Amino acid sequence: QVQLVESGGGLVQAGGSLRLSCTASGDTFSSYNMGWFRQAPGKEREFLAVIGWSGYGTYYADSVKGRFTISRDNRKYTVFLQMNSLEPEDTAVYYCAAAPRGSGWPQGSRNQYAYWGQGTQVTVSS
Repeated sequence: QVQLVESGGGLVQAGGSLRLSCTASGDTFSSYNMGWFRQAPGKEREFLAVIGWSGYGTYYADSVKGRFTISRDNRKYTVFLQMNSLEPEDTAVYYCAAAPRGSGWPQGSRNQYAYWGQGTQVTVSS
């Protein structure tokens, strides 16, 4: 099993940046591809980005491509989401999730992920 804890959310003005972190514990971190999702009030949980277990493969949703960057540090059991040029439409709860290696690529669907964090709120003011 893997336990995931997100941090780094907060309030930021439009055009600003935030860096989210997600720290894992439990099972071997490099056994998992790691993804980021978000959920705005009244909307479905949306896939944002995934990074392969080694850190060499990434895949992004069109809505964030060019603005968000996913990365990971396997030594620190942590995955990051660098978010630039934030817009009010980016306001949501952001979740990290872990998908076992070998369960497909890219993993852009919620049901491909076995473990989820509790989420961190990101609010972008206009």
